[in-house]
Amino acid sequence: MKTAIYPGSFDPITKGHLDVLETSAGIFDKVIIAVARNSEKNAFLTVEERIKLIKESVTHLKNVEIDSFDGLTIEYARKKGAEILIRGLRAVSDFEYEMQLSQTNSALAPDIQTVFLITKPEYNFISSSTVREILNNKGNISKFVPDPVYKYLKNN
Repeated sequence: MKTAIYPGSFDPITKGHLDVLETSAGIFDKVIIAVARNSEKNAFLTVEERIKLIKESVTHLKNVEIDSFDGLTIEYARKKGAEILIRGLRAVSDFEYEMQLSQTNSALAPDIQTVFLITKPEYNFISSSTVREILNNKGNISKFVPDPVYKYLKNN
């Protein structure tokens, strides 16, 4: 059974994240979407809110589990028995950072592979920070996030 970890902050989860997750769920037996608890970042949503919204957004994916973690992603992957890390790419500009991260992870854990998945073109410009910026300026984010996220953020 191949288990993959899809790590990230998902603050909030976007339709681009969901696109990568849906592709991953079709490839791997089990995908764990792992919300990073990063005390260095100034979070928009709490980890608990992000987990709740992700759960509500992925009910159609039966082989997806949602969790959170602290520390190194590769240590979390080992703890979960995962052999694969999923990284989403929106544009060429993402690749350099993601390649560095992948090579660092590979140096630390050669037994854990990174798989890059590209979002559909209609999602390649969406980022959580863009969603937050639009929301902070009272714009409509419904095109960019799953319905449960839109409803939650619209009402809070």
